[in-house]
Amino acid sequence: MDERRIRIGIDVGGTFTKAVAIDIVTGNIISLSTVPTTHSSSNGVSDGILSALSNILKDSDIKLNEIEIIAHSTTQAINSLLESDTSKVGIIAMGVGPEKKDVIKRTNLQDAKINYQNDIKTGHRFLDTSHLITETEVSQAIQDLKSDGAKVIVATEAFGVDDPSNEIFVMDKATKAGIPSTASHEISGIYGLEIRTLTAAINASVLPKTVEVAGFVESAIRKAGVTAPLMIMKGDGGVTSMETFRTKPILTILSGPAASVAGALLYLKVTNGIFVEVGGTSTNICIIKNGKPTIRYVTIKNHPTCIRSMDVRVLGVAGGSMIKVKSNHIEGVGPRSAHIAGLKYSCYADPEDLRTGEIIFIKPKESDIDEYVAIKCKNGTYAITNTCAANALKMIEKDDYSFSNQKSAKIALEILGKELNMSWSMTATSIIQTSSFEITKEISKIMKEFKMELSQIKLVGGGGGASVLVPFVAKQLNLTYEKADFAEVISSIGVASSMMQEQLEETVTKPNPEQISQLHKKIHSIMIEKGASPESISIDSEYVPEKSVLRVSAIGNVEFDNRVLAKNVFTLEEAKNRASEIIKIPEEQIELSFETDHYLVFTGHAQVKKLLSKKNQHHIIILDRFGREKLSVKNGTMFQGGKITVIEQLNNFLANKDDIAPQVYLLNELKLVDFSGLTSKSHILEATKKELEDSIKAAVIIEKK
Repeated sequence: MDERRIRIGIDVGGTFTKAVAIDIVTGNIISLSTVPTTHSSSNGVSDGILSALSNILKDSDIKLNEIEIIAHSTTQAINSLLESDTSKVGIIAMGVGPEKKDVIKRTNLQDAKINYQNDIKTGHRFLDTSHLITETEVSQAIQDLKSDGAKVIVATEAFGVDDPSNEIFVMDKATKAGIPSTASHEISGIYGLEIRTLTAAINASVLPKTVEVAGFVESAIRKAGVTAPLMIMKGDGGVTSMETFRTKPILTILSGPAASVAGALLYLKVTNGIFVEVGGTSTNICIIKNGKPTIRYVTIKNHPTCIRSMDVRVLGVAGGSMIKVKSNHIEGVGPRSAHIAGLKYSCYADPEDLRTGEIIFIKPKESDIDEYVAIKCKNGTYAITNTCAANALKMIEKDDYSFSNQKSAKIALEILGKELNMSWSMTATSIIQTSSFEITKEISKIMKEFKMELSQIKLVGGGGGASVLVPFVAKQLNLTYEKADFAEVISSIGVASSMMQEQLEETVTKPNPEQISQLHKKIHSIMIEKGASPESISIDSEYVPEKSVLRVSAIGNVEFDNRVLAKNVFTLEEAKNRASEIIKIPEEQIELSFETDHYLVFTGHAQVKKLLSKKNQHHIIILDRFGREKLSVKNGTMFQGGKITVIEQLNNFLANKDDIAPQVYLLNELKLVDFSGLTSKSHILEATKKELEDSIKAAVIIEKK
């Protein structure tokens, strides 16, 4: 029998660590394992990872040489930041003498205007680069910062993205001094010394912790005998190497929610919807618009950053959330969970033991101000949670992951109801309503923010606690509801099946063909270096004029032949249907105009009113093979065919236009390139010729004004 090709995905959540093994040839799930997350272990979460992995290997008889990749998501970086488990950062800022005052003001994060909560502990030194900085100067600055308690160094310089040599020099000396370091040019290629320094400092503050955790995780995996590459999920939904986690842990912020969305989109072809993942401790809400999750710059504890990640809203209410009461009513639910308190859910307790119980009030953590309800029984103490309330009300179906002993759940709610002078059913309903209110409020806000039409939105539930809260929320908002397949391990499936994804941004006022080409080559090299197979890499670029930012994105896979991903490849009919949904033109008025191995181009023909007449309008939309919108031009024209034909047609079109260069986009076999930042017609033609040197066929889309 042929050896299997297996990917293992592990999601480290706040309550549970979940692992799944997938055969990437057949797409079948071979084995599942869920264990408690080992936050308090001396080896941290790595013990839970090893336990889940060991369970999978035992249960499924997987041979170690059959494992191609192990990928995992982690909450380590975000938890360290939220809980202020961070290290002091020493900032070495550089600039020429006359700019000293301005550079210090913009890089000294002790300034309350930048770091107003003072939750990022920093020290600061300035080096004058009007002369060639010396090894002695840099070494002295590092030593001073170390003496001041700094555990990690940040090197930052005005315009360091253009010439990073000084930042690299400082990092080199930090390495020799035995202290970890990072530099602002490594984090982002955009201008903005202040935000780049702040982002680099946030990244640096968790470096020592994440380096330690990465070491524990890799050591545990290798001790288990696994030699396959170990990857980690990023917040944008792609996977990357462990080296990235060691040097840029900030990129893994929100990797857990990103994994869940990636998993959900693998099985559900949702065009517009809201994904709600209910775990044991928190609920994550993500917006799916035009077939893909929305991406935004991340804000961490009110600190803006230049890191882009999935737009995920995190709420402190979930399946394991505990209850707060006041004046004989349910005052609140969460954010503390039974897991944090170290208690079992009462709905999993022995009914006879529960009958001996009485209500007590506890503080899950010593530092807590609020007290939460628990039931003290003869043989143990149990938490009352959302899952208990939902089971008592018989909201959970028998085959659901959250289904428990409904008799036990009802007894627990009867005991609490008696304490509050309420019936058990009113008590349980009040708990679910209180919890759901926070989710309902956030979803209503999202719908308004993104101008989403009620009739076009689907609510998708994921996570082990999906059935506890999401159907109730959907009913309250009158939305269509669907639970994701394998909801309880959807995040692990997302990790296992995710493609590699990278994004680069550079500040460019007026991009030229050479700059666009160089950035494409740079991201292609990064993808190859991190293990993507060359034939799987596709690259998109866009120019954001209001920010003067050239943004290039690439996706690819470690192994091109992946039938797990193939499950989510759209048929032509499905892609046409999605195009119709997005551009709001009937399918019969849409035609396939062009296609490559990675992209489908559709044109929707419509008539629009122009004063007293009607004019034909051609809406061009590009989708990738997974149904994700890549470009939408409301009224455009397209040239397509062999490269010589395309160049001739473009040349003729440009020759007949006035001096204003049009918005032009180029699509070849592997790239979608945005030339909208090019203001010269000769530049557009030159860039097109350069990009098509190795192409057989291509399409040029021109936006009509």
